[in-house]
Amino acid sequence: MPDTISDRCEAKGLRMTDQRRTIAGVLEESDDHPDVEELYARASGRDPRISIATVYRTVKLFEEAGILDKLEFGDGRARYEDAERDHHDHLIDMNSGEVIEFVDPEIELLQEKIAEKLGYRLIGHRLELYGVPIKKT
Repeated sequence: MPDTISDRCEAKGLRMTDQRRTIAGVLEESDDHPDVEELYARASGRDPRISIATVYRTVKLFEEAGILDKLEFGDGRARYEDAERDHHDHLIDMNSGEVIEFVDPEIELLQEKIAEKLGYRLIGHRLELYGVPIKKT
C-alpha cells in the first residue's frame, strides 16, 4: 500500500490537482482530527486559492475512495483521519472536545472474547468513550 494520502489517491486513479495535494498534505501532517473548517484554515494558509467548497468536495472524494475515515463524536462536526492509520480507539473529553487516541490490549482481547461468546469472529470495530476529567482534590 502506498505511504502517503496523495500516493494512495493516485493508486486508486483519483486525479490529483495541486489543491487536492495541498489538502492531502495537511491531512498527512495532522496529529488531530480536523473538521472541514479546520482543514480549510490550514490548507488556505498554504494556498489562498483553495475554497471551502473545494475542501468539502475533496474530503468527500477521499472518504468515498476509502482514503479517509469520517468520525462523528456527537458534537455536530464531522472530523477526518487517515483510514490507513494503525488501529486505535478514542476518548472524547466532553468539556474541551479534545480527542485522545489510545490502544489497550485488554480492551482489544475483551472485544474478541465478547464477539466469540456471541458466536462471531470480529473483523473490525470502532470504540469511542466519552468522559469528563476527574476533579482532583
